[in-house]
Amino acid sequence: MRPSSTAPIEGGNNWKTLKTLLPYLLQYKWRVALALSLLVLAKLANVAVPLVLKDIVDQMAAKDLALALPVTLILGYGALRLSSAVLGEMRDAVFAKVTQGAIRKIALQVFEHLHRLSLRFHLERQTGGMSRDIDRGTKGISFLLNFTLFNILPTLVEIGLVAAILLQKYHWTFAAVTFATIALYIGFTLGVTEWRMHFRRDMNDLDSKANTRAIDSLINYETVKYFGNERWEAERYDHSLSKWESAAVKNQVSLSFLNAGQASIIAVGVTLLVGMAANGVVKGTMTLGDLVLVNAFLLQLYGPLNFLGFVYREIKNSLADMEKMFGLMARNAEIKDSDNAKTVNLDNASVEFSNVDFAYDSNRPILHGISFQIPAGKTVAVVGSSGAGKSTLSRLLYRFYDVNQGAIRINGHDVRELAQSNLRAQIGIVPQDTVLFNDTIYYNIAYGKPSASREEVIEAAKSAHIYDFIMQLPDGFDTTVGERGLKLSGGEKQRVAIARTVLKNPPILIFDEATSALDSQTEKAIQAELKAISANRTTLVVAHRLSTISDADEILVMQHGQIVERGTHRQLLAAAGVYAQMWALQLHDEGEPQAI
Repeated sequence: MRPSSTAPIEGGNNWKTLKTLLPYLLQYKWRVALALSLLVLAKLANVAVPLVLKDIVDQMAAKDLALALPVTLILGYGALRLSSAVLGEMRDAVFAKVTQGAIRKIALQVFEHLHRLSLRFHLERQTGGMSRDIDRGTKGISFLLNFTLFNILPTLVEIGLVAAILLQKYHWTFAAVTFATIALYIGFTLGVTEWRMHFRRDMNDLDSKANTRAIDSLINYETVKYFGNERWEAERYDHSLSKWESAAVKNQVSLSFLNAGQASIIAVGVTLLVGMAANGVVKGTMTLGDLVLVNAFLLQLYGPLNFLGFVYREIKNSLADMEKMFGLMARNAEIKDSDNAKTVNLDNASVEFSNVDFAYDSNRPILHGISFQIPAGKTVAVVGSSGAGKSTLSRLLYRFYDVNQGAIRINGHDVRELAQSNLRAQIGIVPQDTVLFNDTIYYNIAYGKPSASREEVIEAAKSAHIYDFIMQLPDGFDTTVGERGLKLSGGEKQRVAIARTVLKNPPILIFDEATSALDSQTEKAIQAELKAISANRTTLVVAHRLSTISDADEILVMQHGQIVERGTHRQLLAAAGVYAQMWALQLHDEGEPQAI
């Protein structure tokens, strides 16, 4: 659900968006000042060109033509046109660092902010649509910065200069017609553009949905093939595209209406002013040079004015493109460090869950009054049926979520009082569902400790019993594992996850069904290694196969979010309760292709 904080942006608060960009401009204030100075000089040169052209025409029309004067004016005319063009290019070159620097900083901030958002947000997100929103938003920033500062502003300055010259040199009706045409043009442009903006927003939404469906289908390629649903996926994708097509057609039709209206207004204004100038020449109140001047000003004025309409439309489009990206930025992080968050050494850590209640959703409570301790250097295992809340314990310990009631403490420190980076640096996890980066095996192992030497990475691979497998591959450690690690089997991915956790070498370990994807022989080999690396470390083991946790210092049995039994393996068997029944079932099914 979209947070309320994004509502103003979604509602089209364009000034708020522009205000958001201002700090990025101020970081390069000297470049901005220099670019604006070049802009003013370029516009002054541009406005001076028709004035020189008038003098050239008047001199050429004179009966006592003196050759030297027109040549000087012609050279001046050429110099002014060259200056206008060169100064404009210099302005763009100076401002390039501002634009690209702002895009880089904003893109980085969005990226960092997305990593600060909670696991809840990322479980609910649609990656394809979100990536498209960010891509359009960053491109919109480039357009907005360039065209707001260097097209709208200079065009308005030029309109003011031209209107002032017309008012000073000619009859007031010239300025009146000019201002009336401009006012009508701008009013029509703003009104129609506002009317058609919802077509653009619809296009963006439908484009994001279509992209989300396409990426979701491609990510789940194997599932699509398993059920032969290629045609079904194509039809779903085409259904989204058909809605986008309809919105795109409406967008283009409304754009054509806008362009036609703008052209009509300009044509009427130009015709009136040229007619008035021509009439003045016939009556002798204006020279031929004045007619050329008025015509040149009109062409020079209405060209940028026509472009102003395009720029305004595109800026509105850019603002619409940026709405969702800034909506992501406005999304509050659910899990935050407190203002006085601690950074402590958690070696020889003891972990305590104290009367913990938790629910992912208020309508579906998960944990009820969970209390247990993991003494420093000891191993506590948690078993139970699927959905009992076992894996939730590790997510809470990592502080992916905060508890609703109670507390989780490490060495007496509530995890909510610790800096998240400090807390997570002390904990290593081997998850049940291992997802790898689309990079090399070496990169994925080294991810546990990016500063590690190659020798340390190799030793970690050996500890996870994956080194021999890697060396059999043609590219060895440089083998690319594919999207989400799909080129590796489940067991191979699990061993990579174990290797990078070994490399991290944390004081607290979490094994969340860490060997569930392994065959029995490999499981036994890795279990011995896991036992070795967990020695003298505080370890929480979430297990499905009871044989893997029989030597744990304490075993907790969970049902429906509560601890119903606790004790050692022998004590729980002797109690002949839930654990003993689970043990008996697994012994009975031993040798079956599927474990309980």
